Amino acid sequence: MAAISALLTACGGGAGQTIPAPSQVQPQSETREFTSISTFVAQNNDTGEFVRVFPTRDTIDALRATQVGQRELQATNNLTYHGGPVQTTPKIYIVFWGSAWNTSSGDPNGVAARLKAFMGIVGGSRWNNSTTQYTQSNGQHVGNQTGSFAGSYVDTTSSPPSRPTQSQMAAEAAKAAAKYGNYTASAAYIVALPHGIKPSGFGTQYCAYHSSTTAAGHTIAWTNDPYFPDAGASCGAGSVNSPGTLDGVTIVGGHEQGETETDPFPNTQRQPDRPRPRAGRSARRGAHSSFLISGSF
Repeated sequence: MAAISALLTACGGGAGQTIPAPSQVQPQSETREFTSISTFVAQNNDTGEFVRVFPTRDTIDALRATQVGQRELQATNNLTYHGGPVQTTPKIYIVFWGSAWNTSSGDPNGVAARLKAFMGIVGGSRWNNSTTQYTQSNGQHVGNQTGSFAGSYVDTTSSPPSRPTQSQMAAEAAKAAAKYGNYTASAAYIVALPHGIKPSGFGTQYCAYHSSTTAAGHTIAWTNDPYFPDAGASCGAGSVNSPGTLDGVTIVGGHEQGETETDPFPNTQRQPDRPRPRAGRSARRGAHSSFLISGSF
């Protein structure tokens, strides 16, 4: 398996356990919810919505093995702007879906603590400063203010199904928006899933994705954050540290947050010609998170 540490770098180690190799993460037998449009974009087969995906390690390795794939990853053409917003004052909210998060069986590797700690230092960091080059139609840039992590909670009022759909996760994000009351374009809602919950395509087609949905008459940005250690090396585990069980939490989480800040509503802005150059750059941003934020990760 080709090494891709330039793409997959994380912020810290993890529990001392064996990490499954990508080949050990078995594809789901059910029909996939998404069709891949490009390496970094997928389309929902039922709704037609586009999502921005962080591809698995196997996907990137396969892409790099071809000349066409190398050109895609190294694309340098300018982005096409379609008039959507950027997050000028980013605010990050995490909803840990289901009471399983309050148990060791639901979070055996300490993902919740790592994710909150990481998001707590993203705002104002040099690492995140690269997002400020993106602007919206009125000339305002993406913001990189300190204190962007605005809150988190465990939603014990419901539990996710074993294979939640995009619509079900979007509804959970809308619940979080109702709790916090922030319906602006600068709000980012992360729906974190506990151990054992595997949406269609997770670990085989993608590691995470971000999208948008309607809530209380507004459009909000949200991210599907599965339990990354469940996918093992396919989603970043062991890329930097040994065993590095939690490496994927900050690799993928950092990527998705950067993508959300620059393109909160994927269906309205830089779609479909945006993914190749931007997603590759954002993946490299995620790869350098451990070096550019602080020595604690």
